[in-house]
Amino acid sequence: MDFNMKKLASDAGIFFTRAVQFTEEKFGQAEKTELDAHFENLLARADSTKNWTEKILRQTEVLLQPNPSARVEEFLYEKLDRKVPSRVTNGELLAQYMADAASELGPTTPYGKTLIKVAEAEKQLGAAERDFIHTASISFLTPLRNFLEGDWKTISKERRLLQNRRLDLDACKARLKKAKAAEAKATVPRQTVPDFQETRPRNYILSASASAGTGSRVQLSSSPLSCWPLLLPSPQLWNDEVDKAEQELRVAQTEFDRQAEVTRLLLEGISSTHVNHLRCLHEFIKSQTTYYAQCYRHMLDLQKQLGRFPGTFVGTTEPASPPLSSTSPTTTAATMPVVPSVASLAPPGEASLCLEEVAPPASGTRKARVLYDYEAADSSELALLADELITVYSLPGMDPDWLIGERGNKKGKVPVTYLELLS
Repeated sequence: MDFNMKKLASDAGIFFTRAVQFTEEKFGQAEKTELDAHFENLLARADSTKNWTEKILRQTEVLLQPNPSARVEEFLYEKLDRKVPSRVTNGELLAQYMADAASELGPTTPYGKTLIKVAEAEKQLGAAERDFIHTASISFLTPLRNFLEGDWKTISKERRLLQNRRLDLDACKARLKKAKAAEAKATVPRQTVPDFQETRPRNYILSASASAGTGSRVQLSSSPLSCWPLLLPSPQLWNDEVDKAEQELRVAQTEFDRQAEVTRLLLEGISSTHVNHLRCLHEFIKSQTTYYAQCYRHMLDLQKQLGRFPGTFVGTTEPASPPLSSTSPTTTAATMPVVPSVASLAPPGEASLCLEEVAPPASGTRKARVLYDYEAADSSELALLADELITVYSLPGMDPDWLIGERGNKKGKVPVTYLELLS
């Protein structure tokens, strides 16, 4: 290991000097170069972007993986550059339990058949959840992590370098200020040097007289007068110090301006980061919409399948939605459709209703716009396509969740929650 003691001592000295300079700036005892307002706004905007990106990233991870232990495991695998092992989703695990329960309790019983159907739906939900997590991780989480681990680290590095350049610039300004003050003092006319005979000590006079009596010469170079100029630096010396300090200040100012420009360009790039994150956010919403649409379709299919089992919903007397008279177009449009079971399509006596013999009432027919696609469960229902217009009406004794719909020469039962009734 190459251990450079001189470099270590130099770095320690620089660190101590800057720490002292920071402290003096905090107490207002040292001059501090202030950045312009635009630059400060860029810094604040970048800090806010970083903080909120971290929060959004963490909460999205919680949304995609609520289990904290699993998140820690994925984090460790990621740091070790190893592939995260495949993990079954909660829906898939539930599907496995239901399938095993049906196998043990009897797959031919009504309960066993229902368990098998629900297990298949839960398995499909688990697969849809897995696809959603994978898509959201690639399209949304990865760009956020790349910003925090890439662009933001570069910005932080350049900001620290800019801070060091600012400290160097302020130190050069302080040095130049001190040098000019000392130069001003040195140029003040000095007082007349007092007579040597009046300033030298008494014992020195006696020793000089004794030396004169013996015929020896007095060496003027050893007298205190010859050392007097060394106690007062000449103005030329301070002029050199001022020139040197000005040169250092120019260099420090140039380096500070160059680093400020580099940092400013990086900070202005935050706008491009926002545009990129906006695009990723749209991708995330798109994948989430696809996921919930898949879940909705799977549950609709499951509900239709469960409705075909006789006695599955025995004892359910409350309707799935409010009566038609209390359903407004606005409320209907804002409510997700719920398909009632086939067993509750009509009260006793209506199951044998022949649609070909049904005639629309003289009054009471209305136009309705279809909100969602609907696949007919049997021949008594009418298949629907989103955004099409049909004629609907109700018959005495019908379930309030259903209406008779007509489109051309086709006729059949349609769920109310799939319609927006038009005035």
